[in-house]
Amino acid sequence: MVERRIVVTGLGAVTPLGIGVEQTWSALCRGESGVGHITRFDACGYDSRIAGEVKGFDPKDYIPAKDVKKMDIFIQYALAASMMAMDDARLKVDAAESHRAGVLVGSGIGGLPAIERWHEAVLAGGKLTPFFIPMLIVNLASGQISIRFGFKGPNYAIVTACATGNHCIGEAYRCIQRGEAEVMIAGGAESVITPLAVGGFSAMKALSTRNDEPTRASRPFDKDRDGFVMGEGAGIIILEELEYARRRGAKIYAEIVGFGMSGDAYHIASPDPSGEGAMRSMRNCLNHAGVAPPEVDYINAHGTSTTFGDKHETKAIKSVFGEHAYKLKVSSTKSMVGHLLGAAGGVEAIVCALSIARGIVTPTINYENPDPDCDLDYVPNKALKMPVNMALSNSFGFGGTNATLLFKQFED
Repeated sequence: MVERRIVVTGLGAVTPLGIGVEQTWSALCRGESGVGHITRFDACGYDSRIAGEVKGFDPKDYIPAKDVKKMDIFIQYALAASMMAMDDARLKVDAAESHRAGVLVGSGIGGLPAIERWHEAVLAGGKLTPFFIPMLIVNLASGQISIRFGFKGPNYAIVTACATGNHCIGEAYRCIQRGEAEVMIAGGAESVITPLAVGGFSAMKALSTRNDEPTRASRPFDKDRDGFVMGEGAGIIILEELEYARRRGAKIYAEIVGFGMSGDAYHIASPDPSGEGAMRSMRNCLNHAGVAPPEVDYINAHGTSTTFGDKHETKAIKSVFGEHAYKLKVSSTKSMVGHLLGAAGGVEAIVCALSIARGIVTPTINYENPDPDCDLDYVPNKALKMPVNMALSNSFGFGGTNATLLFKQFED
């Protein structure tokens, strides 16, 4: 089979830093934090009372009012970000080609807000809405996007906790490589800043409790990190087969050239302390792309701000890249937006594509006290202008699931 090249032609984002890619990107480059005190519910009794909430999002700006009530917020974010990405790509697929266009958008948890809200309604003697089930199941993000654009090709969702976004983009890439589609809308969406989710992660002792300094709470690779900060939003990219994109004169941000996966087979919530699973995911990605480690310029790290996660990811990077690890630029978008769970990989893919297209590496903010176990160049606190030819993105999830993507400067 002839190798089909796949390029990124459209970007769409809803994040704690803004509605849209440009707002988000500009804030990332300025090193701003989107983290604050939780406003969605009264969190005064919780160990962690901070999160990266999306501000100023009105679903009716994107979705007819009659349809908003049929969708949980993660679906609303996914649909809005997909509309942004389609507009950015200036992509219109006619009916004759609709079976060659697909959607692969996932979520780590799905419609938990709908479950909590309607459970309370039932306990109070109310009736369930007929839209309850379609509001909460994860594949309805892809389903609603498919309906909106009339895409009749592959239409499904992947759920792999915090690796969801990367798995969805990687599998969408493979769909096009296999000839099952010419165009794919891919990424992730999440919105679970709710009593149960915050309470559950708090019970696991996974969240930062730096409640008095929310903007300084997410501090990946810093010695004083104390857990991740929950975030929400959506990150969606448009992938196209190269010749299809060329025929319509599409602008190209980057080319996706590698996808790797692995499993830790170690623990339901903690990474393998050897870093072996993360290491194999990166190696599989580089091998798939036929790329040698020294060719990579930048890694958008999983970098969640947890004690063990950051340490073990650093160990894995050093294992894969050897001495080149100390020449790499490594940064964590989560330092500014928090951990978007199933949406993280989608947003971070956008960051990789823009780093390549614009020659800027976004920083890891709140990096103040070096950790001897985390001794790489994490682009501390200030964005760096530099040419980026290849950018690698890591995402690792509960259950020991790992996914890595590799993006490259597009060349004819």
